[in-house]
Amino acid sequence: MSAPHAPHATLWPLRFISVEAASGVVLLIAAAVALGWANSPLAYAYEALWHLQLGFGLTQFLPHVDLHFWVNDGLMTLFFLVVGLEIRREMHDGALSDPRVATLPIIAAAGGVVIPALIYIVLNSDPAARRGWAIPTATDIAFAVGVLSLIGRVPAALRMLLLTLAIIDDIAAILVIAFFYSSGIAVAGLALVAVGVLLVLLLQWLSVRSALAYIVPGIIVWYGMLTAGMHPTLAGVILGLLTPAKASFGRKARQAPAAAAAEVPAPVTQLESALHPYVAFAIMPVFALANAGVSLAGLDLTDPAPLSVGLGVVAGLVLGKPVGIVLAALLAVRLKFCTLPTGVSWLHIVMLGLLGGIGFTMAIFISNLAFDDPVLLAAAKFAVLIASGLAAVIGFILGRLPAARARAATRTGLSGG
Repeated sequence: MSAPHAPHATLWPLRFISVEAASGVVLLIAAAVALGWANSPLAYAYEALWHLQLGFGLTQFLPHVDLHFWVNDGLMTLFFLVVGLEIRREMHDGALSDPRVATLPIIAAAGGVVIPALIYIVLNSDPAARRGWAIPTATDIAFAVGVLSLIGRVPAALRMLLLTLAIIDDIAAILVIAFFYSSGIAVAGLALVAVGVLLVLLLQWLSVRSALAYIVPGIIVWYGMLTAGMHPTLAGVILGLLTPAKASFGRKARQAPAAAAAEVPAPVTQLESALHPYVAFAIMPVFALANAGVSLAGLDLTDPAPLSVGLGVVAGLVLGKPVGIVLAALLAVRLKFCTLPTGVSWLHIVMLGLLGGIGFTMAIFISNLAFDDPVLLAAAKFAVLIASGLAAVIGFILGRLPAARARAATRTGLSGG
């Protein structure tokens, strides 16, 4: 990585963490409003709002045209675009570009995906209920970073470890959605995706920097994914991964002087910086408002099926996540694949595992894909809210223990003196 880019690489994680920490609060408020609204005398208005028909003259081309569709399948594409940009940047000059740095979070994240899924499957024998096996495998970056910021002083390496683990979790979730929660693939749809991708590559070859120029190819990729039977939000990931990670790209790259190129941020950095606040403070809260409104009146945990779904999600997130992350990290260190970063203890890794159990946004998103049955869907969403809250509280308490011990030791020393 060249010297001129060093300040961007140093400052980006701090900006990212501050935005995510603040957005976690907004996300929590949106979820609380949704839950309260769905269980108030105005619950009918909540349902009516998200089923509001918005065709925009496209009714014949789309399977659904209500507001809920536009939020979950439309707006959330921008969320996945930011995820794709994040992964692209990390692969180019971030934690995922150095195998020595990425080994620990990659292995830990794998444990944090496999163990929760196994726990869920063990607790759910019914085939319909087992479709939710991936719900407890996801981590919500905004909530996790928000709780970490509330804990106070923690090693800088721990923050980067959490970010990297959450990014790898996102990659796993994307792959799970693509391979397990998409219907049969239609060739015509894939052809549209290919056309959109080729248009993007053509614009990049022409060194076109304007993001507006890529909107039409992006829509073609999105619609191609939809008609192919794959979840259309994955178009965001594809577009993010295709975004140039260098300031100079295309046929004009060799013509531009290195010094001039260094002064211009790479498109992946520029686009992510522009979109991230809107996604964090608008799109994700709207998604929470649209999906966290679980009617407790319709929640029947006396029925074995929704009860086992709920238990599977809670056990997977609160127990499976920390156990999987800690055991995988311990195995990786013992086998000398990697070492713990400087200043990071095993207590920190346990706390990291608990914060990994905060699975709000992606977990609810997968719940919507996993269940058509409203009873099972309500149980899954309610369990995600409960589990994420428990994981956050336990993680916060555990994170505050070292500080509390330090204060107690200081008071003891002063009184003894």
